[in-house]
Amino acid sequence: MASNKANTNDFSEYKRKFWQLFAYGFLGVILLFLFASWGFFGKMPSFDDLENPDSNVATEIISSDGVVIGKFFKENRTPVKYEELPQHLVKALVATEDERFYEHPGIDAKGTLRAVVRLGRDGGASTLTQQLAKNLFHGEGSKFILFRVIQKVKEWIIAIRLERQYTKQEIIALYLNQVDFVNGAVGIRSAAKIYMNKEPKDLTIEESALFVGMLKNPSLYNPNRKKRAKLVLDRRNTVLGQMVKNGALSEAQKEELSKLPIKLDFRPESHSEGSATYFREYLRDYMKKWVKDHLKPDGTEYDLYRDGLKIYTTIDSKMQQYAEEAVYEHLKNVQKEFFKGMKDKENAPFVDITPEQTQQIMNQAMKNSERWRKMDLNGKTEDEIIKSFSVPAKMKIFTYDGEKDTIMTPKDSIIYYKHFLQTGMMAMEPRTGHIKAWVGGVNYKYFQYDHVGQGARQVGSTFKPFVYATVMEQLQMSPCDSIIDSYFTMPKGKWGIDADWSPKNSDGNYRGTITLQKALANSVNTVSAKLIDKVGPQAVVDMAKELGITSKIPVQPSIALGAVDITVEEMVGAMSTFANQGVYVKPNFIIKIEDKNGVVIDQPMPVTKDVVNKDVAYAVVKLMEGVTQSGTGARLKWGGGGFIQYDYSFGNPIAGKTGTSQNNSDGWFIGMVPNLAAGIWVGNEDRAAHFRSTHMGQGATTALPIWGIFMKKCYADSDLDVSKEAFERPEDLQIKVDCWTPKKVVDTTAVPTDEPNMDEFGL
Repeated sequence: MASNKANTNDFSEYKRKFWQLFAYGFLGVILLFLFASWGFFGKMPSFDDLENPDSNVATEIISSDGVVIGKFFKENRTPVKYEELPQHLVKALVATEDERFYEHPGIDAKGTLRAVVRLGRDGGASTLTQQLAKNLFHGEGSKFILFRVIQKVKEWIIAIRLERQYTKQEIIALYLNQVDFVNGAVGIRSAAKIYMNKEPKDLTIEESALFVGMLKNPSLYNPNRKKRAKLVLDRRNTVLGQMVKNGALSEAQKEELSKLPIKLDFRPESHSEGSATYFREYLRDYMKKWVKDHLKPDGTEYDLYRDGLKIYTTIDSKMQQYAEEAVYEHLKNVQKEFFKGMKDKENAPFVDITPEQTQQIMNQAMKNSERWRKMDLNGKTEDEIIKSFSVPAKMKIFTYDGEKDTIMTPKDSIIYYKHFLQTGMMAMEPRTGHIKAWVGGVNYKYFQYDHVGQGARQVGSTFKPFVYATVMEQLQMSPCDSIIDSYFTMPKGKWGIDADWSPKNSDGNYRGTITLQKALANSVNTVSAKLIDKVGPQAVVDMAKELGITSKIPVQPSIALGAVDITVEEMVGAMSTFANQGVYVKPNFIIKIEDKNGVVIDQPMPVTKDVVNKDVAYAVVKLMEGVTQSGTGARLKWGGGGFIQYDYSFGNPIAGKTGTSQNNSDGWFIGMVPNLAAGIWVGNEDRAAHFRSTHMGQGATTALPIWGIFMKKCYADSDLDVSKEAFERPEDLQIKVDCWTPKKVVDTTAVPTDEPNMDEFGL
């Protein structure tokens, strides 16, 4: 009897201790959750944090025709809305990652119990919402068991809050926007673009299954790794099986889709590859200043790489593509000729410079190299660094047939790259100033100097229209007025020159009586010199400045022949003034900028200025039409490129001007139709490297064909609506432009006087 009583008391004591322990445990769990929710174990997201999770959203660069041509990012993430997701992707995700997603409130009690009983052997019990909570606010966390438990508690709390804050559809979209698919693809939109070159809405069932399969381990199931092809295929098919199990796919569909191979259109996104690379870098520099002048409502700066701005640009994706193709197509051919011409030549690619000058160029190139910078940071002496440039090394080099693996000394690689012709090309609408295409070089990965916005080069005869415009405005001359092309000397002291100046024509001939139209068409130097002598260099400089030229222009008569360095951007903007009836519109490249919520935060207004009247502008256009009808740009009518035949023969009116600098270091062509102007410069990085003959080095050979190829592509694309019409003729035109019969001959063979002789022009 006593024994039974003792057993009963012992049992009661165990029972009391059990419930006491249970109560303490239960209280401990409650306190654990409370302390976690209060932030005792680390900051918990606030209401605002849940509303606006920090997700490192990439800034998108969007073309005028709605194409994303590039991004600025630390993580390449671009959000997608639930409505933009294909339903088979959603079903594959739920079927594979969280079968009871639509039933639980953020935590799957059944799955959690199973995981506890099985000790995690069948996998964890994290719901999609818990995974989202982890991705958004905590990441992988600690491996220490106690900290992992605390993290799991915080994860549960955040998951429940997320479920209260968002709909199930919004949670799915947030989840797919957060996942890292490796290879620089963060979020499903970037993944679809990089791996398949598609938008998410265009993904097929098997492609959706592929991406869902990657979620288990994106690196392991990376479809771009050829050695893991079977592993990736099996994982994709496992997802298809899960879709069958959950009623999202029939068995027959699964069998059919399982047989399909994995097909990728892999296009990794980087700052040095893709479309409009030079423009994107120019835009990045612009935006660095922009963020300081356009602050957020709270007074802080926008983060170009995290705040998900949308920059709507004027660039047309198709025109940009055609411009890049035209540059590549023609310069590939010209480069072959350049290598051929330099073969076995001493000191190639440099021409007519001393060994000391060559060494100076090489020394500068070495000091500008990444090799020099790194070795200098590592404490190497200058002698050690220079010596390393003569040691052969494995390297990849640029060729027009793709990258090539080779072995050469860094010094030889410098000489190799010095052979390459570079280019700058820009196209814009004269009326709006919208820049439609921007090609700053042949390959941004290897040649990062931008020859559109950065590189000012000698413009040669492309400057002459500014001289003619000044003369027609100030002296009321017309394209049909005649002048005598003859030997001409400007005496020392005139217009500040320190020696007699006797310009020569490129062909060494004099044509006698000639109209201004013919003089510009054939780029006659003596006529340009005589014209600037009559108005003075300052008047021409003033005209160029009014036309938007900001580069420094010397007040010297030699500018009449183009002895001045100007950028492609400035030249195209200036010439477009004539196509826009005398109104200068500053080249612009941004339509608007929005924040990540679609609110417009900047919408730049065009900068315009009346420069010359409509009559003078039209007269200059007619002068430049003569260049392409019968002058140095006539190749546009019958095709050809000086050494190769191109079939781009145009019959429509084109205003253009070629240009070639001294020693053939710079070749130019600027061409315009009523609604599009484009300018091209071609030359080597170093002015001492150039073609030895004018036949090959002139603008009509190096630059003009790029314009022709580009325009032919534009004309073939009816969506672009590039004009083939004549330039608009002003009503009551007061300047004679139809030169059927020459007007009074102007004798300019006399020795010039200090004052302009107005009678000389028949006024």
